[in-house]
Amino acid sequence: MTKYNAMRELPATAGFKEGDVLFLCGELFGRGYANGIVDEARAKGMTIIGATVGRRDSDNTLRPLNAEELAAAEENLGGKIINIPLEAGFDMEPGNDGLTPADRLKSVKPDDWASARLDRGEIELSKQRGTERFRKNLAQVVAELEKELPAGGNLLVVHTMAGGIPRARIFMPLLNKLFKGQGDRFLSSEAFWKSDLGFLCETSFNEVTADTLRYLIEETASLRDKLSVRYAAYGYHGCEVLINGAYTWQSYTPYLQGWAKIRLEEIATEAWNNGIKATVYNCPEILTNSSALFLGVENSLYPLLGSLRAEGVDEVVNECQSMLQEGVTVDKLIQIATDYLVNPLVTSTRDYDSWPQHNSLKQQEYMLNVSAELISLNANPKEIVCAVLSKAVFEGVGKLMFDSSWAPQAPVFWLNHDVIAKRLGKK
Repeated sequence: MTKYNAMRELPATAGFKEGDVLFLCGELFGRGYANGIVDEARAKGMTIIGATVGRRDSDNTLRPLNAEELAAAEENLGGKIINIPLEAGFDMEPGNDGLTPADRLKSVKPDDWASARLDRGEIELSKQRGTERFRKNLAQVVAELEKELPAGGNLLVVHTMAGGIPRARIFMPLLNKLFKGQGDRFLSSEAFWKSDLGFLCETSFNEVTADTLRYLIEETASLRDKLSVRYAAYGYHGCEVLINGAYTWQSYTPYLQGWAKIRLEEIATEAWNNGIKATVYNCPEILTNSSALFLGVENSLYPLLGSLRAEGVDEVVNECQSMLQEGVTVDKLIQIATDYLVNPLVTSTRDYDSWPQHNSLKQQEYMLNVSAELISLNANPKEIVCAVLSKAVFEGVGKLMFDSSWAPQAPVFWLNHDVIAKRLGKK
């Protein structure tokens, strides 16, 4: 387990300048964590270069973006995209028998998930083929990237690859039960994780979320001979939030990607010990397009209101207040979130050394009910406080990661609510 290392002091302002390059390894979809660091790079006049995961045709062939897709992706990024598919994972890679991991699950009914069996040798073969494809394409991307780099200068490589839920129809109903299920619809994350389907998820999460950082560091080795290169990656390993006046580490349960995020930290630490400046920044919980499956993850976001207020970031607090129903105050949100965070159903699994924890029926029902209560206090269900706080988090995280990456100090940092609010309060 990685030693806990919270960033307490604000890093000095980064010295990146016009002509330096930010390379985003992973495609931007919607607004999320990566937008923060891209915005910072753009403000400094850096050249922004991105990648794409590519697209799958109806016959599942992986292809580059077409002209229309490329134009939209480049507009979203605000920079050039190297149009070579960097899809990570192996769920669409055939084994010896021509079947992909997704194919193998087509006949499995949702009620039969626990008894489904997968040939682990075939899964391993698909994984090897997925890795070979990814690394081959990544080498081509790096060759294209090299043509864009200035002599000397600085390159900031940002790894944004995460997830890895296999694209088989059976997973979404199961994961909905696992993360959102109550009563008879509850599914134990531990039971799922110990099944063959859980094994497939774990293998896929490790490959997509963690091992891609290793491949990225290895495939860009030649660039480190030519200019100064730093690597930044997005992690999650719980987060300190303000609970009754004290910053306290807590986490979302069940966070099944947690083991892959620990592996990501280990890869960065190994690189760091070899003299390579690679840092994983463990970020707070936010509500994004991709985290909507994890309803309740946002319960830990509300205490940020207290942190922002303490640092004088009143415009964000006031905006949140303006979004609430008449008679509801920001203080009420903070109190409900605090009561949630001190409840024994939540604190009973709050143990850093055994993280990540699995769910229980009572804990999950309580988490989801509190989530629903807090969201119901917004005046408009489509304009919610969580969205404003999430934006504040990724802006703060972007500023901290960008500045910290100029002179990296450690392979793993936790960016908690205290330092994020402090950074947002810095004019």
